[in-house]
Amino acid sequence: MFTLAAKHTETWIVIMIKTITIRNIASYDPQGVVIDDLNKVNFIYGSNGSGKTTISNLISEEAVPCFSDSQIYWQHDIKVKSLVYNKAFRENNFGKGTIEGVFTLGEATKEEIELIDEKKKKLEEIKKTGIQKKETLEKQEKNKKKKEDAFRESSWKQIYKHHERNFKEAFKGFMQKEKFRSKLLLEHKNNEQPLLELNVLIDKSETIFGEIPQRLASIPSMDFARLAPIEEDNIWNTKVIGKTDVDIATLIQLLNINDWVNQGRLLLQEDETCPFCQQPTITQSFRSQLERYFDETFTKSTAKIKRLSDEYKTITESLRYSLDQIEASEKINKNTKLDINRFLSEVKALLGQLSTNIERLSTKEKEPSRIVDIVSTNGLTNKITNTIRETNDIIQKHNSIVDNYQSERQVLINSIWKYVVESYREEIEEYESNITGLSKGIENLSQQYLGKRMEYKTLDAEIKQLSNNVTSIEPTIHKINATLNQFGFLNFEIVPSKEVKNHYQLQRENGELAEGSLSEGEITFITFLYFMQLAVGSTNRDDIADERILVVDDPISSLDSTVLFVVSTLLKGVINNIKKNEGNIKQLILLTHNVYFHKEASFVNGREEKNNSTNYWILRKADRHTTIQSFGNENPIKTSYELLWKELKHREYNSGVTIQNTMRRIIENYFKILGKYGDDDLIKKFKDKEDQEICRSLISWINDGSHSITDDLYIELQADAIDKYLKVFEDIFVLTNHEEHYKMMMI
Repeated sequence: MFTLAAKHTETWIVIMIKTITIRNIASYDPQGVVIDDLNKVNFIYGSNGSGKTTISNLISEEAVPCFSDSQIYWQHDIKVKSLVYNKAFRENNFGKGTIEGVFTLGEATKEEIELIDEKKKKLEEIKKTGIQKKETLEKQEKNKKKKEDAFRESSWKQIYKHHERNFKEAFKGFMQKEKFRSKLLLEHKNNEQPLLELNVLIDKSETIFGEIPQRLASIPSMDFARLAPIEEDNIWNTKVIGKTDVDIATLIQLLNINDWVNQGRLLLQEDETCPFCQQPTITQSFRSQLERYFDETFTKSTAKIKRLSDEYKTITESLRYSLDQIEASEKINKNTKLDINRFLSEVKALLGQLSTNIERLSTKEKEPSRIVDIVSTNGLTNKITNTIRETNDIIQKHNSIVDNYQSERQVLINSIWKYVVESYREEIEEYESNITGLSKGIENLSQQYLGKRMEYKTLDAEIKQLSNNVTSIEPTIHKINATLNQFGFLNFEIVPSKEVKNHYQLQRENGELAEGSLSEGEITFITFLYFMQLAVGSTNRDDIADERILVVDDPISSLDSTVLFVVSTLLKGVINNIKKNEGNIKQLILLTHNVYFHKEASFVNGREEKNNSTNYWILRKADRHTTIQSFGNENPIKTSYELLWKELKHREYNSGVTIQNTMRRIIENYFKILGKYGDDDLIKKFKDKEDQEICRSLISWINDGSHSITDDLYIELQADAIDKYLKVFEDIFVLTNHEEHYKMMMI
């Protein structure tokens, strides 16, 4: 991606932030604030708590979840490195014992510097060409989209809307503009259907596009195969009894109590108690004869009876469920081909016979010696099988008709598309010719753009390699220490760390570490000097030549007037380079609450310099929500006194509480300091005693409101009285013959 500025014949292309939208965080409500049309140099003034730091945090930490409703928009959609100086920067870089070193061009020869500069200029030209290619590419893509949109709208109106009434069925699936456009172009390319007259197509449509027959699902076949083998098994006609050569066999068979004894045998306990008479008659000899009588052959036969009976019952339940499903499905099928009455009669007969057979099988399970007659269901199952097969034959014929219908219908649809394509052929071919030309141009431009990106990447790597060979952290040390000495900070200096490679430490003259004993003002000053070195270098050798933007948030909170001048002077140098497109800093966003610092940084040679590269804003917080006012390239901060009048004039953006302090400071500046008026002098200007009391109340209200924290009740009451006191404030100027000044400042 191209990230460096490039120079056109007329002007430079600068990559920077164009718009910041910030919502739903801190003092920014859901509607939020939009800082639009950001310039190379941007001054944003706002009092403490108005939301300045939130803006700087957004730029440095845009990906943090709390900023999910906020966005930053970059020119040309190209993002560059952002360096943000704020409280977080100071905390992140100081208080850890060492400071990460800043690499800048160090012991480089004149020839090495010239070679790097030469390659940077070439890189600028590559980037310039690349951005031009990208802009041309985007223009061609927009042109292509414009033609696509125009064709989509015209084809929809002239074809779809014109033929919708007659051919709506043929257009189904494509009754959306983009889909219709794509289908029309596809049919133009592939449709080889013979061309028919319009009246023929309309006649066919009335016939074929009527009620559409639907394919029917076949009725599932039933598996009756296992019933017959079970029903025909010889076990049902076999008397299953015990062994005949056992002593008790004769008695059991004579009395025909084989099944009774077998059931009683299963009830025998471990002792000699008979399960029937409850007497101790079950001797070991008797128990042994029972076991011999009911031998292995008997056991296998009864097990077979149980197995076949259970299988028969399971098959019956499965068949019952499947037949019920067929019945339920076909009863609600309005197009069913099944003879429901015939089918239900056959099913009823089959299920009845199966139930009878199951009762007999159960009897055989209980009385193995009994012969049971299992009736074959083969005839009944054959009837059901034949009914289902005959129905499926009918369904197959129906589906064959449906299939042919679909074929005829598709032929008609193809013929309709052929007709509409031919009726619009001239427009289609003109459109495709234009799009083909544009697509080839776009492809060619894309290749050129990608080529420039690769060329840029290769040269950028060469510059980084050359810079690596001549970079050092030493120049940063010398520059920071020189500035400290120049402005009287003589009790400490920045030195290379002895413990951590490519890091700094703050050290006193006696060699002791100084970081823990510095004042807040000293820390603020040293952090800003470090930031300014970081702005032209990098903690990473590979990033020294990269473009970056600077965001500076209140750098002089704890500094005296001398250092304020130093900081503003350093920033003026940055501003001057940005305006002249020199160096790798391409944009500055300066946020401050200090009027004097704003004045020093924005005024050139002690006067305001109106410049098309500079824009101004004022942040205001009222009712706990931040708003912003844009002033374009017109600096709204003239002097602190003028600012007070602007705050009063735009009081709708401010809280009623701040108006008190604003009015007090205006009166103090104008009447007491410049005009030599005291409170009593102002009060006496009012002839009427009641007016004097109002004036006295105003002055008292101003001083009380600006120097104390009122309770909630007082705050609510003063809101109702603001307009009244503003009128008295105006009268003070009128009665002291300074009405013209009032009018001049409030216009």
